[in-house]
Amino acid sequence: MNFIKRAFLNIKEKKGRSILLLLVMSAILLFVLSGIIIQSAAKSAIASAKESSNATVTLTANREQAFKNIRKQKNKKQSITLPSVSIDTAKKMAKSSYVKSYNVTNSTTVDAKSFSAIETSSSNQAGPSMGGNSQKQSSSQGDITLSGVSSTSTVLSSSSAKLISGRGISVNDANTNNVVIEKELAKDNSLKVGSKIKVKDTNGKVRILKVVGIYKASNTASSSFGMGQSDPGNTIYTSAQYVNKVKGTTGKAESVTFTMSNPAKASSFIKQAKKLINTTKFSLTTDDSTYQSLLTPLNNVKSFANKIVWLVSIAGTIILALIVILMIRERRYEIGVLLSMGEKRVKVISQFFTEMFVVLIFSTIIAVIGGGFVGNYMSKQLVSQSTSTSSTTMTIGNGQSQGGMPSGGGNTQGGTPNGNGGTLRQNSGFSNQQSVANLEVSVSAVSILELFGFGLIIILVAILAGTINVLRLEPKKILIL
Repeated sequence: MNFIKRAFLNIKEKKGRSILLLLVMSAILLFVLSGIIIQSAAKSAIASAKESSNATVTLTANREQAFKNIRKQKNKKQSITLPSVSIDTAKKMAKSSYVKSYNVTNSTTVDAKSFSAIETSSSNQAGPSMGGNSQKQSSSQGDITLSGVSSTSTVLSSSSAKLISGRGISVNDANTNNVVIEKELAKDNSLKVGSKIKVKDTNGKVRILKVVGIYKASNTASSSFGMGQSDPGNTIYTSAQYVNKVKGTTGKAESVTFTMSNPAKASSFIKQAKKLINTTKFSLTTDDSTYQSLLTPLNNVKSFANKIVWLVSIAGTIILALIVILMIRERRYEIGVLLSMGEKRVKVISQFFTEMFVVLIFSTIIAVIGGGFVGNYMSKQLVSQSTSTSSTTMTIGNGQSQGGMPSGGGNTQGGTPNGNGGTLRQNSGFSNQQSVANLEVSVSAVSILELFGFGLIIILVAILAGTINVLRLEPKKILIL
């Protein structure tokens, strides 16, 4: 009789045993599939994080080295002059394959001429106001900060600051007088897109600026600035080239920020970029905190999912091997008779394999049906546990960083609307943590094939482990035992 036919007859006759094998195999494959799809989802999320986390490398003057040089001088009262970054050098660095985009930052201060700047109250707890009994925090500098950038797409695309009307500054605005102003400044001065405003630079020259866009600064920014700092609403964005024109410089910048195409390659880019700059005058700093905050929980989930797959596979193999051993003991007489009739040992093993293979097919179907639900539940629990730890660490880190000066160097008022440099990273970090918490898993064709492959290996090892002690004996010996 054909061993395949015998296998089907045995499955039909031994329904109780077949159902038991089906339940055990389904449970094993269900957890194996959950581990596979969670692992696959974590890999996809890591790949997505590389594209969306926007790790940056910033080129600025090396302040630490500048201070060291001053300390070596006998004249302790000598002022520090920080070198400016060459835009041409930045363009050469931006040609690297590691760079997705770059943004030049330049700033200067001017005085409002045809409109009123937002003034801050002298009270420590008071917020911004217009005119009245308010008092300017600083009289030594202009009341308006002109922040020059290559493009506002990066600084005005977060929860901390966003464009709400008109358009932003782009590379096409180089050397133009186009600007983007803050919502409160526009509202209090009845300005809109298309309006023209006048400012006076440090040399007393009056310049006309054209409003092409309006942005909204961070809600938390208005309460975070301190004494001597201008209200964030007084920051006006324009092109870096126009700021150079106002300052009377050419081809210079305070800093250049390079956005990496792959956050993991930031260190490689720095090694490459250092060949183009004088490292005693300039420094390159990496900000991949968002990427790292995403990477940590995802790697934990991926690692745990990998452990689930292997632990369940090993445990499943042992359990099935024990069941097969018990099954072989019950069918020892059947095996002895088949071998006595001249049936080859390979065909006897093939019969057991066929029986288990049929069970594997139905178990795989059951696992696929329930795997998505179980995998999704397990992933949420794992990510929730991982992100809670990461969020706590990030909160502590941001709490410490906000006590210091905002990053970026240069003018303490200039740069971005988020004068509290830690706020933007904190909001962005928690936003990304929430996106990790929404990690969705799905059963793909590749996952099913991987599951089926694991199942085949499990039943093959279990059958070989269960039959090796019996099939190595002679038929007569098997019948006697």
